[in-house]
Amino acid sequence: MAWGYVALAAVIEIFWVVGLRYSETVMQWTGTVMAIVLSFYFIIKACERLPSGTVYAVFTGSGAAAILLVDIFFFQAGFTWVTPTFIGFIVIGVVGIKLTTDEKADAEGGG
Repeated sequence: MAWGYVALAAVIEIFWVVGLRYSETVMQWTGTVMAIVLSFYFIIKACERLPSGTVYAVFTGSGAAAILLVDIFFFQAGFTWVTPTFIGFIVIGVVGIKLTTDEKADAEGGG
């Protein structure tokens, strides 16, 4: 479940980062702040079962890759073939961190 919290936090991060850029009304800003709070709540829950360094690395890496893809596909950000190469490096790093994280600590609730 701890990895699920990290994944949820990364997905929610996309919404609050977009909100930081495009929010104009009080309602939009309220939604952005709620997304920030919810995202960090899930990070805190994940840190209860996984090492905080691992959680942070996976959260920021996967969130950054996802936000870049959202920028390219939805907001017509510039694209070069170098971009997917570096996204691939981020994904490889995230998978590598997950594979080398002590799953015993996850199961016991320790860090």
